Amino acid sequence: MKTMLILGGIMLFLAVALGAFGAHALKERLNESQTKTYQTGIQYHLIHGLGLILIGLYAGVAEHASLAVLAGWFIVAGILLFSGSLYALSLTGIRKLGAITPLGGVAFLAGWVVFIVAAAQG
Repeated sequence: MKTMLILGGIMLFLAVALGAFGAHALKERLNESQTKTYQTGIQYHLIHGLGLILIGLYAGVAEHASLAVLAGWFIVAGILLFSGSLYALSLTGIRKLGAITPLGGVAFLAGWVVFIVAAAQG
């Protein structure tokens, strides 16, 4: 529970820091397409950072807290794989990195499915 809250805070801090870095330091370096890719990574990073906090709060009161925590770990993996690959793709231009992005999307989906199961079980 506490771990998910801490990870959520860390992820949100990093998303804001990386967003500011992208908006300022990378403004002249990235083309329009790269900027859009980078911003997509930030958007999903922020949303799922908030999701981690919600999962952590739920885990604190849930009967099946272990399932909620498992959901949180899937979300963490999703942030690292999905957003991380988009950051790397936009900064390096290495198109093969885009192959990692769907794995992160699947991790996000798995996390939310596990969360739904945890919530449904009470």
